[in-house]
Amino acid sequence: MIASSWLLVALPALGALVLLAGGKRTDGWGHLLGCATVLASFAYALALFATLLGRQAADRSAEARLFSWIPVGELQVDIALLIDPLSVTFALLITGVGSVIHVYSLGYMGEDPERRKFFAYMNLFVAAMLVLVLGNGFVSLYLGWEGVGLASYLLIGFWQYKPSAATAAKKAFVMNRVGDVGLAVAIFLMWKHIGGTSYAEVFAGIGDVPTGVAVVIALLLLLGACGKSGQVPLQAWLPDAMEGPTPVSALIHAATMVTAGVYLIARANPIYNVTPTGQLVVTIIGAVTLLVGAIIGCAYDDIKKVLAYSTVSQIGYMMLAVGLGPFGYALAIMHLLTHGFFKAGLFLGAGSVMHGMNDEVDMRKFGGLYRKMPITFVTFGLGYLALIGFPFLSGYYSKDAIINAAFGQGGWQGWVFGGAALLGAGITAFYMTRLMVLTFFGKQRWAELTDSDGREFHPHESGPVMTVPMMLLAVGSVGAGYFFATGERLAHWLSPSLGELEHGAEPVLGHGTVVAATMTAVALGVVLAVLLVARPETPVERPARVSAVVRAARADLYGNALNEALVARPGIWLSRALVYVDNRGVDGVVNGLAAGLGGGSGRLRRLQTGFARSYALSMLAGAGVLLGLLLMVRFV
Repeated sequence: MIASSWLLVALPALGALVLLAGGKRTDGWGHLLGCATVLASFAYALALFATLLGRQAADRSAEARLFSWIPVGELQVDIALLIDPLSVTFALLITGVGSVIHVYSLGYMGEDPERRKFFAYMNLFVAAMLVLVLGNGFVSLYLGWEGVGLASYLLIGFWQYKPSAATAAKKAFVMNRVGDVGLAVAIFLMWKHIGGTSYAEVFAGIGDVPTGVAVVIALLLLLGACGKSGQVPLQAWLPDAMEGPTPVSALIHAATMVTAGVYLIARANPIYNVTPTGQLVVTIIGAVTLLVGAIIGCAYDDIKKVLAYSTVSQIGYMMLAVGLGPFGYALAIMHLLTHGFFKAGLFLGAGSVMHGMNDEVDMRKFGGLYRKMPITFVTFGLGYLALIGFPFLSGYYSKDAIINAAFGQGGWQGWVFGGAALLGAGITAFYMTRLMVLTFFGKQRWAELTDSDGREFHPHESGPVMTVPMMLLAVGSVGAGYFFATGERLAHWLSPSLGELEHGAEPVLGHGTVVAATMTAVALGVVLAVLLVARPETPVERPARVSAVVRAARADLYGNALNEALVARPGIWLSRALVYVDNRGVDGVVNGLAAGLGGGSGRLRRLQTGFARSYALSMLAGAGVLLGLLLMVRFV
């Protein structure tokens, strides 16, 4: 079974190849092939999971070598798949949630003339993500890493006739390249100081690497993770990715691309275990990001962008957890899995709302939709409750465990990181309740409006091909957390890959106090949102006169302005300076030398007249000069 695990990647990759190479000939059935290949890959992942589950914990890791990829002297890089609990868990998430999103796309993209191409790109995305998580080393991970970047560029800019979509795709591609440079340089350092790039070689040799080099490797890996997972300071591309079709948003933000950074840090846990400085920086980045994402999410009226910043915030929780080391690796993966269920459900629910509202995304133009879209309302509501950590739903078990672990660090770290996580929980409850109230409750504000094309809104429930996937994800939103947390089931399953889950000291506030404080923060966020938003008359246009905090949040806390000032504009200036130096300096020297030689040769050529008297006169003059020099030497 493990020897043929390459089929996991080959099936969706073959689907993408057939759909792209087949062209318009596959338009009639290409979407069905795209779904079938991902479903088949999911079935194979289930079979692999069952195979590992039947083994002892010590035997749940094996490699399937396919062929030699880079045999260059001492550098030997194989294409091989690492089948262990962590990689199989991610394979199940990617193919499972990916399958649900593919099926949903049958309805959502049903009228799109480029539907076949869309499913080809989706298959390519899934295949690249599987390469990323199944590879046995950092080079093969990098191969999948770049494949995911390419596929995301194609999907975000799928509706390329929209300038905003084309710009968003380019922005995502460029910002991800910044993080990719960090990952690439980290791999170079591994080869230089360890002599290998496979996980086994790197993890066995990292203890012998100088401390400073190990810290640099850890920070460079973190830079790569920040790019893919939309963490500060590389988070600005993630909300703009909402320009792609809604299934793309669900795939990128729930189960695949944004989780790649968390996977990278968790997989590289032996590196971070020997670099406390690296762990601390990861934790700081996670704490800052979870607050930044939550604060910005409060100010947007675009339903998809609110969910996008929610993803930024929730990935921040995961990064905070992996930064806690053995106290948080398994907790981060548990929150990643539960997030995959409820966030995918929320995005698909948002897509269902848009489907019934002429593709409108402004929540101020919604209201009262629970009457028109009861299935969407219930499934979306369950995802909302799971996200805010409502007791006994998935987020309650995963996010609250991270908050508890953060407070359990003791000292200033417990207060700072635990306090940030607690504050983030309250803000999350606020902006998600605001979204629920504006979308599903209150006055039906759409009844008196038309869309940009002058069409009246006629909200309606989506068809079964869209609602059934939403129901399946709602089941995961309700029960996945309890299933993973009971008896620390998930932590024990992942222990061969991440080590045993360690329990820190009693939280600085006490476990019961932390739970009570979290529930209080969530309740306050909900109540505050209801008091501020649930008004008889909600303005359809967002108010222009707002506080400085709201203005900053609407401007993404000036993240784009900061990137523009620190990176983009200096980069443009540097490029212009280099062009100037190249044109006036390098080219000037070369062109000047050429012009000098050309001009000098032209002048010398004039001396060759072809007249004998001119040559005789030249000889006489030369003899005179030579005689004069001899006389000077004689008398001196």
